[in-house]
Amino acid sequence: MGSNSNWGGILGLETGIVQAPMGPDIAGPALVAAVANAGGLGFLRAPSQDSPDQLHNMVAETRKLTSKPFGVGIILSFPHEKSLKDIYAEKVGFLQVSWGEFPKERVAEAHEAGVKVLHQVGSVEEAVKAADAGVDAIIAQGVEAGGHVQSQVGLLSLLPSIVDAVKSYHIPVIAAGGIVDGRGYVAALALGAQGICMGTRFLATTESYAHPVYKQKIVEVDKENSTEYTDVFGRARWPGAPHRVVKTPFFETWKNEIGADESEEGQPAIGTTTIFGKKEVVPRFSGKVPNATTEGEVENMALYAGMGAVHIKEIVSAASVVKGVLEEAQAIIELRLCELLKTRPQKKSASTMV
Repeated sequence: MGSNSNWGGILGLETGIVQAPMGPDIAGPALVAAVANAGGLGFLRAPSQDSPDQLHNMVAETRKLTSKPFGVGIILSFPHEKSLKDIYAEKVGFLQVSWGEFPKERVAEAHEAGVKVLHQVGSVEEAVKAADAGVDAIIAQGVEAGGHVQSQVGLLSLLPSIVDAVKSYHIPVIAAGGIVDGRGYVAALALGAQGICMGTRFLATTESYAHPVYKQKIVEVDKENSTEYTDVFGRARWPGAPHRVVKTPFFETWKNEIGADESEEGQPAIGTTTIFGKKEVVPRFSGKVPNATTEGEVENMALYAGMGAVHIKEIVSAASVVKGVLEEAQAIIELRLCELLKTRPQKKSASTMV
């Protein structure tokens, strides 16, 4: 980014780039630390089973790899009280919450512990509630996002609506959903955001804990409609939580075959995986994504991905992602947009008109 390392910075950070807390362990210490070291804000995902010991170990491991600020993300739909206490005790810099309400009292608790709160929302109503509660930033997630998606609206429409709705609160709005490069960053800025949050782009990095086959499937996405918003995976464990996945042959075969009352419960096993040290069976239609330990029919598991996957062409380091996005965004702003302004016909002043 040249000499100005603070270009696009938010929340006291060097940049305006946030890495989503992909679970259950895809966004592990290696990825989060790499993003932090590159000037971005990385988020670990707190274990959904509310296990403070595991969270403590993740935070400790991350701190071995970076001295920069990072955060932890929790899903409010799952047990999280113990995780919150541990996050505060560990004095982690940032907390990202999603899929639920986080009222004023809870935000105050975080602030008392010195933790800044980012609330991810999928509607204007949720954004206003979060702003009223006193959060430090809002992440506006469009339906283009990968994984479990709250929004029913595209980011192009949702983002400026949220920006307008919370303007008086003077807090940054961060755009999420389908953004994977500098072009997306500039588009988000044009719509009023002050930063971007990316999941799928960081999933396809060398430091991500995703299975190699999973990463490769992201790179192989070659059409704009190669992902689909669905509820096929993980219905029993997390009902009413639609998600966006890669349209694999398995998914295409089963999306119209699975019954409305069917779920992952009672399904045959298609593999095993080890999550936070515990080996688990992966049944068909499970919502568990394949991490580096997963064995079995990896291609037939839930491969969450955003619509922007079509623009991801290679697996690179997290630092390369941050650097590339910033450099591309700055080039667009400084070169392309400025050139457009220079070539725009100038209006004649009244004194020069005859």
